[in-house]
Amino acid sequence: MAWTTTGTLCCRLIRLPSTRCPPPSRARCSATSAAHSPDAVDMEYADLNLRPLYPIRGQHLRIRQHVNPLSSSFSEPTEPPEWKEVFEDPLLPLMVDIGCGSGRFLIWLAKNSDQRRNYLGLEIRQKLVERTQFWVNELGLRNVYFMFANATVSFEQIISSYPGPLSLVSILCPDPHFKKRHHKRRVLQPPLVDSITKNLCLGGRVLIQSDVLEVAADMRKRFDGYSDILAHVDRVDKDLHCDNEGWLLDNPMGIRTEREIHAELEGATIYRRMYQKIRDASH
Repeated sequence: MAWTTTGTLCCRLIRLPSTRCPPPSRARCSATSAAHSPDAVDMEYADLNLRPLYPIRGQHLRIRQHVNPLSSSFSEPTEPPEWKEVFEDPLLPLMVDIGCGSGRFLIWLAKNSDQRRNYLGLEIRQKLVERTQFWVNELGLRNVYFMFANATVSFEQIISSYPGPLSLVSILCPDPHFKKRHHKRRVLQPPLVDSITKNLCLGGRVLIQSDVLEVAADMRKRFDGYSDILAHVDRVDKDLHCDNEGWLLDNPMGIRTEREIHAELEGATIYRRMYQKIRDASH
């Protein structure tokens, strides 16, 4: 993406071919596809050459798939880092990936993008953060950093301290927490939506994505509620197209997340929305 520092920021997006199609029944997902998912992920991120780097120190990394963000362990906001220590140039536009998982997605962008930008991954599972930051250090990257943080309570404190503009926020296939009584555990709660919208620079964008329609619709509803500040990108960028229900047809990032790869192998549809900040709240 190319951003300017004057007026409305501009964004150039790399689009992958459209995969929009009617979602097949998940009951028809084959065991073969599931078995090939790790291989597909390795192929997608092959140029990172991470395989020789893991498992770290010869130990297999066991990761919990689900974490309760309401636990007292995650209730205190995480302090922001010393930005000049983690980024070579802390004044560059910043992309934040909330719930960054393994971090391969952001590492790929940091290594392969021709745009001058910093990348910050926020993840609530500490072991993943430790491994990902190990990879970053091994690769010698100075434009990407990962933090162990509960974004729901820490985003505002961390991002408001960043000296450069917040140009892009992504929330990609977050934990769906299917049970209704667990919906309060979902990462995208009203305070986080408020903070993202407030801190985003003029022309900055928010990308939401899920392979679970109900989760995608919930995130969409929250950002649609800021229509006086945010516009869906098909209104401001005629090269980005939506289906009849308003979901983006194409992946705008040029690389798929791991969950996206797994979901598409299982025959799932990916539901995406991207919003652009068109005015400040005070206007």
